[in-house]
Amino acid sequence: MPSVDSRYGSEGGVTFRIHRLGQGDVPLFEAMLDLFGAVFGDEVTYGAQRPGRDYVSRLLADPPFIGLVAIEDGGVIGALAGYELPKFEQARSEFYIYDLAVSESCRRRGVATALIDTICTIARARGGWVVFVQADRGDDAAIALYDKLGEREEVLHFDVPV
Repeated sequence: MPSVDSRYGSEGGVTFRIHRLGQGDVPLFEAMLDLFGAVFGDEVTYGAQRPGRDYVSRLLADPPFIGLVAIEDGGVIGALAGYELPKFEQARSEFYIYDLAVSESCRRRGVATALIDTICTIARARGGWVVFVQADRGDDAAIALYDKLGEREEVLHFDVPV
C-alpha cells in the first residue's frame, strides 16, 4: 500500500494534509463516518450500525479499500472512500470513488481536488487506468468539480435488491 501523507496549503502556509488510512487509524475512520453523516445529512446510515473495531481494522488493511482524510488542526475536514476494482479483460484496474465529502466550512479551498488527486496517484502506482465517480442530479457543486477534472458519461444506475 503506497504511503500517502501529503500537505496542501496556500500562500500563508500549510492548511491541511491528506492522510491514507491504515490498519491503526480506527479513530480517523470513525471521524470520516461522522463527516459523511453530517455532510450528507444521513447520520443513520453512517452512524447507527457502525462496524466493530476488528472489522474496521481488516477493512483498512485490505488494499482494494482506499480511505483518505483531509486533516486540519487535528480534525477531519474532508474524506474519500474508494475501491480498486481489478479488471478481467486486461491487467489493469479501475478505481471507484464511493463517497467524497468536505465540511461545509472548508469548501472552495481545494480539499476535494486534493483528495481526488491523491486517489489518482494511488491508482497510477497500482496500474489503474481510470478513476470514476457518480454524482447525484442536483448536486451542482460536485458535478462542476467532476466536469473540471474529468469526462462526463451519461449512464443509468440500477440497484438490484439481494
